[in-house]
Amino acid sequence: MEILKLPVGIENFEDIRRSGFYYIDKTMLIEQTLNNWSKVTLFTRPRRFGKTLGMSMLRSFFEIGTDKSLFDGLYISQNKALCDEHMGKYPVIFLTLKGVEGLTFADAKMMLKSILSTEMDRHYYLKTSEALTDEDKAYFVKMLTGTDENINDSLRKLSQLLYKHYGKKVVILIDEYDVPLDKAYQNGYYHEMVSLIRGLFGQALKTNDYLQFAILTGCLRISKESIFTGLNNFEVVSIMDSMYDECFGFTDKEVQEILKYFNLSEHYTDVREWYDGYHFGNTDIYCPWDVIRYCKSLCADPTAKPQDFWSNSSGNALVRSFIDKADVQTKDEIERLIAGEYIEKEISQELTYDEIDKSIANLWSVLFTTGYLTKQGVTDDGRVRLSIPNREIKNLFIKKIREWFSDTTANDGKTLEQFCNAFVEKDTEKIEELFGDYLWNTISIRDTAVAKDKKENFYHGILLGLLGYKASWLIKSNTESGTGYSDILVEVPNNRTGIVIELKYAENGDMDAACDEALKQIEEKSYVDKLKQDGMRNFIKYGIACFKKDCKVVVSE
Repeated sequence: MEILKLPVGIENFEDIRRSGFYYIDKTMLIEQTLNNWSKVTLFTRPRRFGKTLGMSMLRSFFEIGTDKSLFDGLYISQNKALCDEHMGKYPVIFLTLKGVEGLTFADAKMMLKSILSTEMDRHYYLKTSEALTDEDKAYFVKMLTGTDENINDSLRKLSQLLYKHYGKKVVILIDEYDVPLDKAYQNGYYHEMVSLIRGLFGQALKTNDYLQFAILTGCLRISKESIFTGLNNFEVVSIMDSMYDECFGFTDKEVQEILKYFNLSEHYTDVREWYDGYHFGNTDIYCPWDVIRYCKSLCADPTAKPQDFWSNSSGNALVRSFIDKADVQTKDEIERLIAGEYIEKEISQELTYDEIDKSIANLWSVLFTTGYLTKQGVTDDGRVRLSIPNREIKNLFIKKIREWFSDTTANDGKTLEQFCNAFVEKDTEKIEELFGDYLWNTISIRDTAVAKDKKENFYHGILLGLLGYKASWLIKSNTESGTGYSDILVEVPNNRTGIVIELKYAENGDMDAACDEALKQIEEKSYVDKLKQDGMRNFIKYGIACFKKDCKVVVSE
């Protein structure tokens, strides 16, 4: 029996089913969509959670002329009555708007016209349809060639032509409906794009007599007044809703099955720690993009370590914007999140893109909606208990905090100069004062579940970044010297001065003892030897102890 392949980045249902790829059965979505029928349904889920593949599957099921064998052996095939009534029974218009972007509105509009034209081309048979009048055909040719300037009416008009041809109302599927709005906001033409999309959707979804039903997907639930004005019978299914909660992303059972199929069950704990933790409705969900990518890595290299696949698939500017705007209270809340705690916030599920970073409150809501935070529960008064879902997203927050710290400290060269020079001048009071200020102003990574050496890494990283300000200094981190590894070695060309820094985390708050331990380790491990080999003649040894946002510095020569 042929081993199925892992579908990395494949979002076409037919390709997966025909070409021997592993498919996690999500056809219950079809049954639930029909049983909970609504004229227009919007699903909001974070990116990379299988929205496009789900929409492709819906198209394959509903579209006239479909290959019904694609669904053989899948959940939906057991519901014979539903399949007989609906499978292959409707004309389908399918658009994915994830490619609608550009530096200007004109560029983005051109991309939208191209996507619309490509969908028209899928229905090329209308050009010669006997059910259409000559005027209909002429209009279709204009839409086909992209010369029709009336984009707003294009989907409604195509619905009408398909209805005339087939005598059946149309199913409209619009994937990633909010990407054009996101890109427009980033590039400064948001209001023009809102107007265009509102017109397009208004004609297609509100005043369309030829519409059977429509399904949209996106990351954000854009305020109804902004895009979906006047739409009745409009249902939004968000990550808060229990309905459809297993239809996007992988459940724990599905993850165990895929790991078992590829003989990777021993990696279950890692997969769960790194990629689980999302809560949609009442279900625990894994990020499917991460699971598939990590399985692929393990198949190629059984020793492969988990990576930040999801967070590395976009710029994550949202997290950085959040940290940039953080006040003292928000910094404390971020520290608590990284420490594995939850915080309670009121969540607004309806925002417009131009409201997103107007306030910290809005950013909390968007971080939740887009998958950077997840729900641990809801309080009696309706506030959501938010937490970081998993190891991957925690790593992303830490990375963005370090970038932010590096950028903000680099703006004050005078203080950095004083801080670095204090190490050469053996001014322990100045080092303590300035390092303490830096620690006070940053966002601490005080994860109570993290081992002592990991806590030391946090302080070590900050110190390394600060000393790196001196371009003429040679700084080596965790360099082998003598019989062990020192924390930081610094070679200062002036007077050929070598500096050894050993940093300890004072687990019990006893910073004097931690400093003594650090200096003792420098002597025992002969850390100065490497500096001597490099031609340094003067040596300064520092033991630094850190505890929460405090530090102590002791010098020895």
